[in-house]
Amino acid sequence: MKRNNHRDELEHTRRINPQDILLPKGYKIERFIEGLTTPINLIYSIEGDLLVADAGITSGNGKVLKITTNGLELIAEGFNPPLTGITSHENGIYVAHRGAITLVKEGGAKEDIITGLPSWGDHHNNRVVFGPDKKMYFGQGTATNSGVVGEDNMDWVQNHPFFHDYPGESILLNGNNFITENYLTSDKYDYAITGGFSPFNISNCPNEVVKGIIRASGSILRANPDGSELELIAWGLRNPFRMKFDYWNNLFSTNHGMDIRGSRPIANSPDEFYMVVPGIWYGWPDYTGGIPITSPNFKPEGKPQPEFLLRYHPMTPPKPISVFTPHSAIMGFDFNYTQKFESSGDVYIAEFGSEAPRTTGGKPLPEVGHRVSRIDMNTGSIYPFAINKSGFAASYTGDGGLERPIDILFGMDEEMFIVDFGIQAEDGHHGYIPNTGVIWRVTQTT
Repeated sequence: MKRNNHRDELEHTRRINPQDILLPKGYKIERFIEGLTTPINLIYSIEGDLLVADAGITSGNGKVLKITTNGLELIAEGFNPPLTGITSHENGIYVAHRGAITLVKEGGAKEDIITGLPSWGDHHNNRVVFGPDKKMYFGQGTATNSGVVGEDNMDWVQNHPFFHDYPGESILLNGNNFITENYLTSDKYDYAITGGFSPFNISNCPNEVVKGIIRASGSILRANPDGSELELIAWGLRNPFRMKFDYWNNLFSTNHGMDIRGSRPIANSPDEFYMVVPGIWYGWPDYTGGIPITSPNFKPEGKPQPEFLLRYHPMTPPKPISVFTPHSAIMGFDFNYTQKFESSGDVYIAEFGSEAPRTTGGKPLPEVGHRVSRIDMNTGSIYPFAINKSGFAASYTGDGGLERPIDILFGMDEEMFIVDFGIQAEDGHHGYIPNTGVIWRVTQTT
């Protein structure tokens, strides 16, 4: 399918047409609210109000907004982009944003309760959820794609030259080193030699041991509601973007697969949906989908077969409940406990879609993601629920359907809300066109 060249017309508008979205028989979809900028999370407050979070990556200002009959009301702002999620709890609104978790109290006063999180690389700390033990849980993403600071990290290495990934327990490295151009110097003939879990241009020694820390990369962390007693629950997840407890108090998390980029590219790495078990290592950076990256399936075209960074692995990592097509970018999800949607107890999950060609080895992947899927929690099987009739993002074809689904919420009236992030600008992977974010509403017709 040939892409329409119409983005110049989308500077502050977006075509909306629910008829372009295919749903199972017995459901309908409609616009709930439009004109948002980078909406990333939708929740109910303790008082029953709908709150939406603006990631802030377009404006540079993360915000918490209340949806009212008269439009949007600002609750709090000034959060470090990206703001990745909000949670309403008894003490106020917990806001996860780059490097910190901030509590917004009644009246709008803000208190940073956790700071200094290792979020200055590719991925960040993510939305807080509260468990049956009354503690907060959140995911912490990795600094890099696959454990090595390389040519794909130039944007943040220039500001944080000593930043790198940190393991959740002490590890023995194989001593692999990777040669790239040294972009921190002006000499085009200068090369950097970088090892795993090391700063840029710092090589690994044979039999090098890297000590584990609590604030580990690719981890699940837990703390008291005031931010005290931070502890490590699990690690080995590349980017546990969104977590939730189910009705039986089991914790589940999404996880993004590795990309075909950087000094250690990995091909065909799937996105994963896991149940989180304390004390488990989930395999990053040496396993993906529960399979070692030394499998021929993960060899990038024209690149060497990936090798292990770790000499010994903490354990054999578990298999995911579900694996998604590589670069689906699974994001927010919710459990269906309504009577008006089929498959009670199943997960409905937003697939954001790829950031091709930057992450895919230069190949376009317009047919991957850009939809809402259902996970059968009995089998792990994945079924499309809401997808554009074209099979592509709306902006790819010029249609008016889904663009970048990023969150799912089942409402108080047993409807489903789909948060749609908006249209990506042509000038970079972090740019999104203002006012093109949408929240959709799905209801049953029979």
